Amino acid sequence: MTVTGLDVLLSDPSKCHGRRIGLMVNQSSLTASLKYSWKAFAKKGVKIERIFSPEHGIFATEQDQIAVATEPTAGIETLSLYGDSEASLVPNRALLEGLDLIIFDMQDIGSRYYTYVNTLALTMEAVSSMDIEIMVLDRPNPLGGELVEGPMLDPLFRSFVGIFPVPVRHGLTAGELATLYMEHAKLDLKLTVIKMERWRRQMLYPETGLAWIPPSPNMPTVETAAIYPGMCLFEGLNVSEGRGSTTPFQLSGAPFIDPMKLADRCRSFGLKGVFFRPTWFRPTFHKFAGEVAGAIWLQVTDHQQFRPFATGVAMTAAIHELYGRELQFLHEVYEFNSALPAFDLLAGSDRVRTAILEKLAVQDILASWHTEESEFRRFKKTFHLY
Repeated sequence: MTVTGLDVLLSDPSKCHGRRIGLMVNQSSLTASLKYSWKAFAKKGVKIERIFSPEHGIFATEQDQIAVATEPTAGIETLSLYGDSEASLVPNRALLEGLDLIIFDMQDIGSRYYTYVNTLALTMEAVSSMDIEIMVLDRPNPLGGELVEGPMLDPLFRSFVGIFPVPVRHGLTAGELATLYMEHAKLDLKLTVIKMERWRRQMLYPETGLAWIPPSPNMPTVETAAIYPGMCLFEGLNVSEGRGSTTPFQLSGAPFIDPMKLADRCRSFGLKGVFFRPTWFRPTFHKFAGEVAGAIWLQVTDHQQFRPFATGVAMTAAIHELYGRELQFLHEVYEFNSALPAFDLLAGSDRVRTAILEKLAVQDILASWHTEESEFRRFKKTFHLY
Protein backbone atom coordinates (compact mmCIF):
# COMPACT_ATOMS: atom_id res chain seq x y z
CA MET A 1 0.00 0.00 0.00
CA THR A 2 1.16 3.54 -0.73
CA VAL A 3 2.35 5.43 2.35
CA THR A 4 1.30 9.09 2.25
CA GLY A 5 3.51 11.97 3.26
CA LEU A 6 1.42 12.32 6.41
CA ASP A 7 2.18 8.80 7.59
CA VAL A 8 5.84 9.19 6.63
CA LEU A 9 6.09 12.34 8.77
CA LEU A 10 4.22 10.78 11.69
CA SER A 11 6.70 7.90 11.72
CA ASP A 12 9.35 10.49 12.65
CA PRO A 13 7.77 13.83 13.63
CA SER A 14 11.04 15.36 14.85
CA LYS A 15 10.82 18.02 12.10
CA CYS A 16 7.75 19.36 13.93
CA HIS A 17 8.87 19.39 17.55
CA GLY A 18 9.25 22.84 19.05
CA ARG A 19 7.62 24.50 16.04
CA ARG A 20 4.66 26.88 15.89
CA ILE A 21 2.53 25.14 13.31
CA GLY A 22 -0.45 26.01 11.17
CA LEU A 23 -2.19 23.10 9.46
CA MET A 24 -3.79 23.59 6.03
CA VAL A 25 -6.10 20.60 5.91
CA ASN A 26 -9.60 19.23 5.51
CA GLN A 27 -11.31 15.90 6.09
CA SER A 28 -9.08 14.17 3.52
CA SER A 29 -6.07 14.69 5.82
CA LEU A 30 -6.20 11.19 7.26
CA THR A 31 -3.70 8.55 8.28
CA ALA A 32 -3.82 5.07 6.76
CA SER A 33 -5.84 4.04 9.82
CA LEU A 34 -8.33 6.87 9.07
CA LYS A 35 -7.35 9.14 11.97
CA TYR A 36 -7.55 12.89 11.36
CA SER A 37 -4.09 14.38 11.06
CA TRP A 38 -4.54 16.94 13.83
CA LYS A 39 -5.44 14.19 16.30
CA ALA A 40 -2.56 12.03 15.11
CA PHE A 41 -0.13 14.93 15.55
CA ALA A 42 -1.40 15.52 19.09
CA LYS A 43 -0.74 11.88 19.99
CA LYS A 44 2.82 12.35 18.76
CA GLY A 45 3.30 15.41 20.99
CA VAL A 46 3.14 17.88 18.10
CA LYS A 47 1.29 21.07 19.02
CA ILE A 48 -0.85 22.69 16.32
CA GLU A 49 -1.54 26.41 16.78
CA ARG A 50 -4.38 26.71 14.29
CA ILE A 51 -6.00 25.08 11.29
CA PHE A 52 -6.64 26.81 7.95
CA SER A 53 -9.48 25.25 5.98
CA PRO A 54 -10.07 25.54 2.20
CA GLU A 55 -13.15 25.92 0.02
CA HIS A 56 -16.02 23.74 1.30
CA GLY A 57 -14.65 23.84 4.87
CA ILE A 58 -12.71 21.42 7.00
CA PHE A 59 -15.43 18.74 6.84
CA ALA A 60 -16.67 19.67 3.34
CA THR A 61 -20.00 20.89 4.68
CA GLU A 62 -20.47 23.67 2.10
CA GLN A 63 -21.27 23.50 -1.60
CA ASP A 64 -19.11 25.17 -4.26
CA GLN A 65 -18.64 28.94 -4.12
CA ILE A 66 -20.36 29.18 -0.73
CA ALA A 67 -18.50 31.28 1.84
CA VAL A 68 -17.49 29.23 4.87
CA ALA A 69 -18.66 31.42 7.74
CA THR A 70 -18.32 29.00 10.65
CA GLU A 71 -16.63 25.66 11.00
CA PRO A 72 -17.60 22.57 13.01
CA THR A 73 -15.15 22.13 15.84
CA ALA A 74 -12.00 20.14 15.27
CA GLY A 75 -10.79 20.88 18.79
CA ILE A 76 -8.33 23.48 17.45
CA GLU A 77 -8.92 27.05 16.31
CA THR A 78 -10.07 26.67 12.69
CA LEU A 79 -10.02 29.58 10.25
CA SER A 80 -11.58 29.50 6.81
CA LEU A 81 -9.61 30.49 3.72
CA TYR A 82 -12.79 30.71 1.67
CA GLY A 83 -14.95 33.64 2.64
CA ASP A 84 -17.04 36.18 0.76
CA SER A 85 -14.18 38.05 -0.92
CA GLU A 86 -11.00 37.32 -2.85
CA ALA A 87 -8.98 38.66 0.09
CA SER A 88 -10.23 35.73 2.18
CA LEU A 89 -8.36 33.20 0.04
CA VAL A 90 -5.05 33.67 1.88
CA PRO A 91 -4.27 33.92 5.59
CA ASN A 92 -3.66 37.53 6.56
CA ARG A 93 -0.31 38.60 7.94
CA ALA A 94 -1.57 38.79 11.52
CA LEU A 95 -2.51 35.11 11.42
CA LEU A 96 0.81 34.16 9.84
CA GLU A 97 3.00 36.04 12.31
CA GLY A 98 4.05 33.79 15.13
CA LEU A 99 4.00 30.68 12.91
CA ASP A 100 7.20 29.19 11.59
CA LEU A 101 5.73 26.17 9.77
CA ILE A 102 2.61 25.64 7.64
CA ILE A 103 1.82 22.02 6.80
CA PHE A 104 -0.35 21.38 3.75
CA ASP A 105 -2.09 18.01 3.54
CA MET A 106 -5.18 17.64 1.35
CA GLN A 107 -6.18 15.22 -1.39
CA ASP A 108 -5.86 16.84 -4.81
CA ILE A 109 -7.77 15.68 -7.90
CA GLY A 110 -5.12 16.19 -10.58
CA SER A 111 -6.89 19.04 -12.38
CA ARG A 112 -5.78 22.67 -12.66
CA TYR A 113 -9.27 23.78 -11.59
CA TYR A 114 -9.35 22.05 -8.24
CA THR A 115 -8.93 24.80 -5.71
CA TYR A 116 -7.07 23.14 -2.82
CA VAL A 117 -3.67 23.31 -4.51
CA ASN A 118 -4.52 26.84 -5.63
CA THR A 119 -4.95 27.71 -1.96
CA LEU A 120 -1.46 26.28 -1.47
CA ALA A 121 -0.05 28.44 -4.29
CA LEU A 122 -1.61 31.61 -2.88
CA THR A 123 -0.27 30.81 0.57
CA MET A 124 3.21 30.25 -0.86
CA GLU A 125 3.00 33.72 -2.39
CA ALA A 126 1.80 35.19 0.91
CA VAL A 127 4.69 33.78 2.96
CA SER A 128 7.41 34.48 0.42
CA SER A 129 10.21 36.42 2.14
CA MET A 130 8.75 35.58 5.55
CA ASP A 131 10.50 33.23 7.94
CA ILE A 132 7.88 30.52 7.49
CA GLU A 133 8.50 27.06 6.07
CA ILE A 134 5.89 25.42 3.83
CA MET A 135 5.78 21.66 4.22
CA VAL A 136 3.69 19.64 1.74
CA LEU A 137 2.72 16.13 2.82
CA ASP A 138 2.40 14.46 -0.54
CA ARG A 139 -0.54 12.31 -1.63
CA PRO A 140 -1.29 10.40 -4.84
CA ASN A 141 -2.58 12.10 -7.93
CA PRO A 142 -5.73 9.98 -8.40
CA LEU A 143 -5.41 10.26 -12.19
CA GLY A 144 -1.84 9.00 -12.13
CA GLY A 145 1.38 10.83 -12.79
CA GLU A 146 1.97 10.23 -16.48
CA LEU A 147 -0.90 11.43 -18.68
CA VAL A 148 -1.38 15.15 -19.31
CA GLU A 149 -4.20 16.76 -21.23
CA GLY A 150 -5.51 20.11 -22.32
CA PRO A 151 -4.17 23.57 -23.08
CA MET A 152 -1.83 25.54 -20.86
CA LEU A 153 -3.08 28.45 -18.77
CA ASP A 154 -2.86 31.87 -20.41
CA PRO A 155 -1.54 34.18 -17.63
CA LEU A 156 -4.20 36.75 -18.57
CA PHE A 157 -6.82 34.24 -17.40
CA ARG A 158 -5.33 33.61 -13.98
CA SER A 159 -8.01 33.06 -11.33
CA PHE A 160 -8.75 30.91 -8.31
CA VAL A 161 -9.46 28.04 -10.74
CA GLY A 162 -6.25 28.68 -12.66
CA ILE A 163 -2.97 29.61 -11.02
CA PHE A 164 -0.42 26.96 -11.96
CA PRO A 165 1.21 27.18 -15.42
CA VAL A 166 0.12 23.66 -16.32
CA PRO A 167 -2.39 21.91 -18.62
CA VAL A 168 -5.85 21.09 -17.29
CA ARG A 169 -4.77 17.55 -16.39
CA HIS A 170 -1.20 17.94 -15.20
CA GLY A 171 0.01 14.53 -13.98
CA LEU A 172 1.80 15.96 -10.93
CA THR A 173 1.38 15.53 -7.19
CA ALA A 174 0.75 18.46 -4.85
CA GLY A 175 4.40 18.38 -3.78
CA GLU A 176 5.58 18.45 -7.38
CA LEU A 177 3.20 21.31 -8.21
CA ALA A 178 4.52 23.29 -5.25
CA THR A 179 8.11 22.75 -6.39
CA LEU A 180 7.22 23.85 -9.92
CA TYR A 181 5.39 26.93 -8.67
CA MET A 182 8.18 28.05 -6.36
CA GLU A 183 10.52 28.13 -9.36
CA HIS A 184 7.96 29.61 -11.75
CA ALA A 185 6.95 32.47 -9.44
CA LYS A 186 10.51 32.94 -8.12
CA LEU A 187 9.33 32.72 -4.52
CA ASP A 188 11.68 33.27 -1.61
CA LEU A 189 10.66 30.55 0.83
CA LYS A 190 11.73 27.28 2.35
CA LEU A 191 9.69 24.48 0.79
CA THR A 192 9.86 20.92 2.08
CA VAL A 193 8.02 18.03 0.46
CA ILE A 194 7.52 14.89 2.53
CA LYS A 195 7.47 12.28 -0.19
CA MET A 196 5.23 9.25 -0.34
CA GLU A 197 6.55 5.73 -0.25
CA ARG A 198 5.51 2.98 -2.67
CA TRP A 199 3.78 5.25 -5.16
CA ARG A 200 4.55 4.92 -8.87
CA ARG A 201 3.58 7.38 -11.59
CA GLN A 202 1.48 4.92 -13.55
CA MET A 203 -0.76 4.18 -10.55
CA LEU A 204 -4.41 5.12 -10.57
CA TYR A 205 -5.90 5.67 -7.15
CA PRO A 206 -7.43 2.21 -6.60
CA GLU A 207 -3.96 0.71 -7.05
CA THR A 208 -2.62 2.64 -4.04
CA GLY A 209 -4.64 0.60 -1.54
CA LEU A 210 -5.71 3.81 0.20
CA ALA A 211 -9.32 4.49 1.16
CA TRP A 212 -11.07 7.13 -0.94
CA ILE A 213 -12.31 9.97 1.25
CA PRO A 214 -14.44 12.48 -0.69
CA PRO A 215 -12.33 15.66 -0.50
CA SER A 216 -15.28 17.88 -1.46
CA PRO A 217 -19.08 17.51 -1.50
CA ASN A 218 -19.33 16.65 -5.19
CA MET A 219 -16.32 14.33 -5.42
CA PRO A 220 -17.89 11.17 -3.95
CA THR A 221 -15.91 8.54 -5.86
CA VAL A 222 -12.68 7.97 -7.74
CA GLU A 223 -14.77 7.69 -10.92
CA THR A 224 -15.99 11.23 -10.32
CA ALA A 225 -12.39 12.41 -10.12
CA ALA A 226 -11.57 10.69 -13.42
CA ILE A 227 -14.31 12.61 -15.24
CA TYR A 228 -13.97 15.95 -13.43
CA PRO A 229 -11.20 17.51 -15.62
CA GLY A 230 -13.66 17.64 -18.52
CA MET A 231 -17.08 17.96 -17.03
CA CYS A 232 -16.15 20.78 -14.67
CA LEU A 233 -16.32 22.92 -17.83
CA PHE A 234 -20.11 22.69 -17.55
CA GLU A 235 -19.91 24.98 -14.53
CA GLY A 236 -19.49 27.67 -17.19
CA LEU A 237 -22.64 26.66 -19.11
CA ASN A 238 -26.37 26.81 -18.51
CA VAL A 239 -26.17 23.01 -18.43
CA SER A 240 -26.15 21.09 -15.16
CA GLU A 241 -22.90 19.38 -14.27
CA GLY A 242 -24.89 16.94 -12.17
CA ARG A 243 -24.90 18.77 -8.86
CA GLY A 244 -28.09 17.87 -7.08
CA SER A 245 -27.77 14.25 -8.20
CA THR A 246 -25.96 11.30 -6.66
CA THR A 247 -23.46 11.20 -9.56
CA PRO A 248 -22.17 14.75 -10.10
CA PHE A 249 -19.99 15.29 -13.20
CA GLN A 250 -20.70 11.75 -14.42
CA LEU A 251 -24.21 13.01 -15.14
CA SER A 252 -24.92 16.26 -16.98
CA GLY A 253 -27.81 17.79 -18.86
CA ALA A 254 -30.54 20.39 -19.26
CA PRO A 255 -34.30 20.48 -19.92
CA PHE A 256 -33.72 21.60 -23.52
CA ILE A 257 -31.56 18.57 -24.39
CA ASP A 258 -32.80 15.45 -26.18
CA PRO A 259 -30.39 12.89 -24.70
CA MET A 260 -30.77 10.41 -27.56
CA LYS A 261 -29.70 12.97 -30.15
CA LEU A 262 -26.88 14.26 -27.99
CA ALA A 263 -25.54 10.78 -27.26
CA ASP A 264 -25.56 9.89 -30.96
CA ARG A 265 -23.67 13.07 -31.86
CA CYS A 266 -21.09 12.55 -29.10
CA ARG A 267 -20.49 8.96 -30.17
CA SER A 268 -19.85 10.14 -33.74
CA PHE A 269 -16.64 11.87 -32.61
CA GLY A 270 -14.95 8.51 -32.01
CA LEU A 271 -13.65 9.34 -28.53
CA LYS A 272 -11.99 6.36 -26.92
CA GLY A 273 -12.45 4.91 -23.47
CA VAL A 274 -15.91 6.35 -22.80
CA PHE A 275 -19.55 5.47 -23.47
CA PHE A 276 -22.27 8.12 -23.67
CA ARG A 277 -25.47 6.78 -22.10
CA PRO A 278 -28.60 8.87 -22.71
CA THR A 279 -30.83 9.35 -19.67
CA TRP A 280 -32.89 11.89 -17.70
CA PHE A 281 -32.58 13.19 -14.15
CA ARG A 282 -34.20 15.66 -11.79
CA PRO A 283 -31.65 17.72 -9.77
CA THR A 284 -32.66 18.34 -6.17
CA PHE A 285 -30.63 21.58 -5.99
CA HIS A 286 -28.39 23.81 -8.09
CA LYS A 287 -29.17 24.29 -11.81
CA PHE A 288 -32.69 23.22 -12.87
CA ALA A 289 -33.60 22.10 -9.36
CA GLY A 290 -36.88 20.20 -9.48
CA GLU A 291 -36.95 20.04 -13.30
CA VAL A 292 -36.50 16.98 -15.48
CA ALA A 293 -33.37 17.34 -17.61
CA GLY A 294 -32.30 15.35 -20.64
CA ALA A 295 -28.83 14.09 -19.81
CA ILE A 296 -25.76 12.06 -20.63
CA TRP A 297 -24.22 9.67 -18.12
CA LEU A 298 -20.53 9.07 -18.84
CA GLN A 299 -19.22 5.55 -18.38
CA VAL A 300 -15.42 5.26 -18.53
CA THR A 301 -14.56 1.98 -20.23
CA ASP A 302 -10.77 2.38 -20.45
CA HIS A 303 -8.96 4.80 -18.15
CA GLN A 304 -5.76 4.70 -20.20
CA GLN A 305 -7.51 5.84 -23.37
CA PHE A 306 -10.11 8.14 -21.81
CA ARG A 307 -9.41 11.85 -22.20
CA PRO A 308 -11.79 13.73 -19.88
CA PHE A 309 -11.02 17.26 -21.07
CA ALA A 310 -11.46 16.32 -24.72
CA THR A 311 -14.75 14.68 -23.77
CA GLY A 312 -16.00 17.81 -22.00
CA VAL A 313 -15.04 20.03 -24.94
CA ALA A 314 -16.61 17.64 -27.48
CA MET A 315 -19.85 17.49 -25.49
CA THR A 316 -19.96 21.28 -25.29
CA ALA A 317 -19.45 21.53 -29.05
CA ALA A 318 -22.19 18.96 -29.66
CA ILE A 319 -24.66 20.83 -27.42
CA HIS A 320 -23.83 24.08 -29.22
CA GLU A 321 -24.34 22.42 -32.59
CA LEU A 322 -27.70 20.90 -31.63
CA TYR A 323 -29.01 23.57 -29.25
CA GLY A 324 -27.20 26.76 -30.17
CA ARG A 325 -30.20 28.94 -29.44
CA GLU A 326 -30.59 27.58 -25.91
CA LEU A 327 -26.97 27.06 -24.87
CA GLN A 328 -25.35 29.91 -22.97
CA PHE A 329 -21.75 30.47 -21.86
CA LEU A 330 -22.32 32.02 -18.45
CA HIS A 331 -20.76 35.39 -17.71
CA GLU A 332 -21.34 36.11 -14.04
CA VAL A 333 -19.28 36.15 -10.86
CA TYR A 334 -17.40 32.86 -10.77
CA GLU A 335 -14.83 32.15 -8.08
CA PHE A 336 -14.54 35.90 -7.34
CA ASN A 337 -14.01 36.81 -11.01
CA SER A 338 -16.65 38.77 -12.91
CA ALA A 339 -14.47 40.01 -15.76
CA LEU A 340 -14.26 36.80 -17.79
CA PRO A 341 -16.67 33.97 -18.67
CA ALA A 342 -16.40 31.01 -16.30
CA PHE A 343 -15.81 28.64 -19.22
CA ASP A 344 -12.74 30.66 -20.26
CA LEU A 345 -11.37 30.73 -16.72
CA LEU A 346 -11.62 26.93 -16.60
CA ALA A 347 -10.24 26.35 -20.09
CA GLY A 348 -7.41 28.78 -19.36
CA SER A 349 -8.15 31.13 -22.27
CA ASP A 350 -10.94 32.05 -24.67
CA ARG A 351 -9.56 29.85 -27.46
CA VAL A 352 -11.75 26.81 -26.84
CA ARG A 353 -14.98 28.77 -26.48
CA THR A 354 -14.20 30.83 -29.59
CA ALA A 355 -13.51 27.67 -31.62
CA ILE A 356 -16.82 26.16 -30.51
CA LEU A 357 -18.75 29.33 -31.35
CA GLU A 358 -17.08 29.42 -34.77
CA LYS A 359 -18.18 25.80 -35.30
CA LEU A 360 -14.71 24.50 -36.06
CA ALA A 361 -14.48 20.74 -36.54
CA VAL A 362 -14.35 19.00 -33.17
CA GLN A 363 -11.28 16.96 -34.08
CA ASP A 364 -9.45 20.17 -35.04
CA ILE A 365 -10.37 21.75 -31.70
CA LEU A 366 -9.16 18.70 -29.80
CA ALA A 367 -5.88 18.68 -31.72
CA SER A 368 -5.22 22.37 -31.05
CA TRP A 369 -3.46 21.80 -27.74
CA HIS A 370 -1.41 18.70 -28.63
CA THR A 371 1.82 20.68 -29.01
CA GLU A 372 1.34 22.23 -25.58
CA GLU A 373 0.77 18.78 -24.10
CA SER A 374 3.95 17.41 -25.67
CA GLU A 375 6.07 20.31 -24.49
CA PHE A 376 4.70 20.13 -20.95
CA ARG A 377 5.14 16.35 -20.83
CA ARG A 378 8.87 16.88 -21.33
CA PHE A 379 9.09 19.92 -19.06
CA LYS A 380 7.31 18.38 -16.08
CA LYS A 381 9.91 15.62 -15.70
CA THR A 382 12.18 18.26 -14.17
CA PHE A 383 9.88 18.31 -11.15
CA HIS A 384 9.18 14.61 -10.77
CA LEU A 385 9.85 13.34 -7.26
CA TYR A 386 8.90 9.74 -8.12
